[in-house]
Amino acid sequence: MTLALVVPAPFSAVSGGYAYDRRMVEGLRARGHAVRVVELPGRHPLPDAEAEAAAWQALADRAPDERLIIDGLALPAFASCAEAVEGVGAVGLIHHPTPLEKGLTDAEAAVLREKEASLLPRLAHLIATSRSTARQLSEMGIDAGRITVVEPGTEDAPRSQGSRAAGCAILSVGAAVPRKGHDLLLRALGRLTDLPWKLTIAGSLERDAVHAKGLAAMAEELGIAARVTFAGEVDDEALARLWREADVFALATWHEGYGMAVAEALKRGVPVALTAGGAVAELAPVEASVIVPPGEWAALSRAMRRLIHDGELRRRMADHAFTAGQKLPNWDAQADAFVAAIAREAA
Repeated sequence: MTLALVVPAPFSAVSGGYAYDRRMVEGLRARGHAVRVVELPGRHPLPDAEAEAAAWQALADRAPDERLIIDGLALPAFASCAEAVEGVGAVGLIHHPTPLEKGLTDAEAAVLREKEASLLPRLAHLIATSRSTARQLSEMGIDAGRITVVEPGTEDAPRSQGSRAAGCAILSVGAAVPRKGHDLLLRALGRLTDLPWKLTIAGSLERDAVHAKGLAAMAEELGIAARVTFAGEVDDEALARLWREADVFALATWHEGYGMAVAEALKRGVPVALTAGGAVAELAPVEASVIVPPGEWAALSRAMRRLIHDGELRRRMADHAFTAGQKLPNWDAQADAFVAAIAREAA
């Protein structure tokens, strides 16, 4: 097959959907398929004029035999050319419905709902990255027969050693955007200054620079700035080191289509502290996690207190996390499933 994957620029984030997209591109190419990555400039997911113009250009640049796969964050930019999208038999890659992004006004969320409502039914097929997302698409009126679930894989990785020091090394992986809830995590930890912990947040500080600066200011206001490292995007070697030294993984997310970083934590035997936003509650076993409702930062703080304080509890949870992580699918199997979904629809 000859394919073009359309994503918002830049195609370099270490976490979330882009990591999924990159692994699928690698898997497709390894299986002999030609894959061209098209990076759309402009604002996403709420598109500006530049993004919409880039969407038209992506359609114009498509080769006659090239199958278009459009990442969900880029999809709203194609709403103005929905008929053309339908005409080329494009496939949508949906991590989560875009109106679930935090930081949107009610009016902006309504615009995104309208764009998705007009565009999603015109796509030849939808690939959802979790069962939770597939259910949401069905609730939006999409025929379940037009949806294939291809969850992310996990990379074989050594079990984390932990910090091996006094205190608790907490890792959070995700771009500094409102949906990831890093502000809630900071508030939760701000109540725990009597305990020895340090937090590292690895993820883009550029996708929403204003929000990222606000997080740094919040850490200062809470008196925890010296304990918090905003690492930004890190390379694979640096991220592996952070995982190796992590005692706890924490994510106060409002919504996750799957929760790739949570899967990574389980694979490496790192206990997790989460808010149950989207699919993560289905992914993390209760024996390996503390989970509270989305937005409940005070409850997260209470749950994390014992986890930070009690090293023996962390060790037991780490054992359960590692056992669960070894049962997760690998990237090779998921790349095969992705290829099968595209090939079936193209047939």
